[in-house]
Amino acid sequence: MLIAFRHPLTAANAEEGIERLRSLLGEKFDQEALHSAIAGCLRRGEIWDPVRLPPGALQCHWHLELTPKGVETVRHLLTERNASAEDLLNNLRD
Repeated sequence: MLIAFRHPLTAANAEEGIERLRSLLGEKFDQEALHSAIAGCLRRGEIWDPVRLPPGALQCHWHLELTPKGVETVRHLLTERNASAEDLLNNLRD
């Protein structure tokens, strides 16, 4: 959710979206954990459905975008940890 808060992603397909996440997360990337996290966020209503057909588009696109509930969850986390999203992301990358 921190990635989506800091870097909303749009890609032509899920594979490109996952690759973009890999580049943002660096060596700490775990594809299985990512899929599980995305499913959990979707179930809790914290992200929009990643695969959608934008108006006027001829094909679906993959998005990683927080819902208002997701934004609220991340802001609560940032306040609780007294840190910026970038600080927490840097901790994940280290």
